[in-house]
Amino acid sequence: MIILQKILFVFLLGLVSITFCIRSGLGEGYQQIAGLIDIRTTYGDGVHDLDFLIDLAKKRGFEVLFINDHDRMAMEYGVFPLRNIIRKREELPSVNSRGAEKYLQGIKLAAQQHPEIILIPGSETAPFYYWTGSPFKGNLTAHNWERHLLIMGLENPQDYKNLPILHNGFSTLHFKQLLPLSIVFLILMLLGIVLMLRRSYLKIIGVVILVNSSLMFIEFHPFKSSVFDQYSGDQGYLPYQELIDYVRDRGGVTFWTHPDAKAGANVRKGPITVKTPPHPEALLMTKDYTGFGAIYGTWITTTEPGMEWDRALLEYCCGMRNAPAWGIASADYHEEGRGGQKLGDFPTVFLVKEKTREEVLLALKQGRMYACRTGNNFQRFVLKDFSVFDSNTNSHANMGDTIELKNKPEIRIRVSSTDQGAHNVDVRVIRSGKLIKTLSKTTPFVVDLKDDFFNPGELIYYRIDIPGKLVSNPIFVKFDSE
Repeated sequence: MIILQKILFVFLLGLVSITFCIRSGLGEGYQQIAGLIDIRTTYGDGVHDLDFLIDLAKKRGFEVLFINDHDRMAMEYGVFPLRNIIRKREELPSVNSRGAEKYLQGIKLAAQQHPEIILIPGSETAPFYYWTGSPFKGNLTAHNWERHLLIMGLENPQDYKNLPILHNGFSTLHFKQLLPLSIVFLILMLLGIVLMLRRSYLKIIGVVILVNSSLMFIEFHPFKSSVFDQYSGDQGYLPYQELIDYVRDRGGVTFWTHPDAKAGANVRKGPITVKTPPHPEALLMTKDYTGFGAIYGTWITTTEPGMEWDRALLEYCCGMRNAPAWGIASADYHEEGRGGQKLGDFPTVFLVKEKTREEVLLALKQGRMYACRTGNNFQRFVLKDFSVFDSNTNSHANMGDTIELKNKPEIRIRVSSTDQGAHNVDVRVIRSGKLIKTLSKTTPFVVDLKDDFFNPGELIYYRIDIPGKLVSNPIFVKFDSE
């Protein structure tokens, strides 16, 4: 009898544990690990080497580092009509200028030496910019130089060498597209050679044809890394979409980094001006990117209810996009203490089943994460639970999931703090772009809400935030149409 009681007790304890796991927001065995995205090293324009950054991250409790040195930092201005021949080029150290193989191998070696921390390579990229003005008039301006995306998950050095960005060197990526006109120039070159073999004035004509067609062929450059150039004006978002598609086709992910930033709006750099106005419309003008910086070193409006992020998510709900856009925290970290910046100011917390590189990348792709901004001593809010469920059926969904419901949605929100302290917070609950409730609470707390909204057949979403401090990714709800 005692043995049966013990067995029954163990069974009930296990049942309670399973129920708690489901209700905890961690799903089927999920754990939370904090990581830092958009970190620079001495391989690019960062000040600290990788070993220093790893040691500092470990001391501050972070378990994942995404390394995003610039893949190419080059700017060129050429003289018309031979802009690819008579030109001035400025370039800073980057992944491709110093060697993608060495970059990836260095990160791989560091990961082997520090198995307690997950290192994921990537890059920051600026696919395109364009010139206006003139160096002779003192008004030469480079537009959209700071319009950046983050690339993560590419492990093949050749993928970095072939990135469709300006000034990335020799590439065969667009050769088929550029082949027809290249053949015209080659025929003219051949004609020039044939005429040069003749006598009299035909030899002179042949020299002229050969020289000019050769210069035109070099200027045309059929092995360039991008079909766009910096002299033909604004190309909209076509160069950026080309990059997004390229990375997606190779299994990587792309994130818009700082679409609301105003720091690069009008900056004088030596003899030129660099203008990069805020560009939150990027979230709507491009497709198939993975996400964007929802928290970074400036106040943003993109995540406000009804703004660009919500508009992009609503397009997904309406079938106008293949996938949702996910939010991350973007550090843009170059140096400890620069401008008050510290490693760990902007963590992204991932929900993973096990602590592996593959699980982190999967969470990144599927939206199982939330973005944070830390306070004093790297205190941050912990989203212990954000889930949508149906208590009648025990169905349950976490961030990034889609749940089908036959009843009105129930929402559980559970927030604490890493310092275990009592902090007054306002948690905003947003349904499909509309603020439906603001919860004024003191941490730690747990709240259960039941939304009265129910529309058979419709796909909606919920997301929450603590303005300026925490942004969750959405949970999608599909209402049963029967």
